[in-house]
Amino acid sequence: MLTQTLAVVDLAPGNLLVWLIVGGLAGWITGRVMGGGFGFIGDIVVGLIGAFLGSILVGLFVSGTVGFWGTLVVAVIGSVILTAILRAFSRGSAAV
Repeated sequence: MLTQTLAVVDLAPGNLLVWLIVGGLAGWITGRVMGGGFGFIGDIVVGLIGAFLGSILVGLFVSGTVGFWGTLVVAVIGSVILTAILRAFSRGSAAV
């Protein structure tokens, strides 16, 4: 039986401050990379969702823990993908 382990992101549920820092940094970096952000709270939300999305995607290729900097890179990757998806759908519906 094959089992696949997702990459473990070092964001323990009890460490809310680290979640917010990683989310904020990932969202801010994504705003700089993609050309425009979502505001302070929006960047944190995009960064947190991106961290979750990135951990799923990167977990398909990497197993084990990645540390703080690895977590930030994974969150940025996920946030960039999430932002690209959001922009693709919002531009399609805005054409009236």
